[in-house]
Amino acid sequence: MKYFKEKRNAKTSKQLERHFKGIANSKRIDILLLVSTRPSITLTEITEKLKTNTKTTAEHTRRLVDAGLLNKKYNGHTVEHTISPYGEKIVKIILTF
Repeated sequence: MKYFKEKRNAKTSKQLERHFKGIANSKRIDILLLVSTRPSITLTEITEKLKTNTKTTAEHTRRLVDAGLLNKKYNGHTVEHTISPYGEKIVKIILTF
């Protein structure tokens, strides 16, 4: 459907698919919404707030990073997560849906 690409800077359907697959899980939506409320949050903090398993949470955050919805920054032995500009847009969509 190339006619949707007419708008300048519009995402391709493949790019949109990547973003939507990133939130295609209720835990990932919870993580995205949580991270959107904090300037920076560690994996441990996410796990504690959502009462989830560390390994599972790490996998979900990795998928959100791969989808371009979260940013990951290594700070010594901790990993800090922040919301990306595209993540902010997706959060707006979720909150108004």
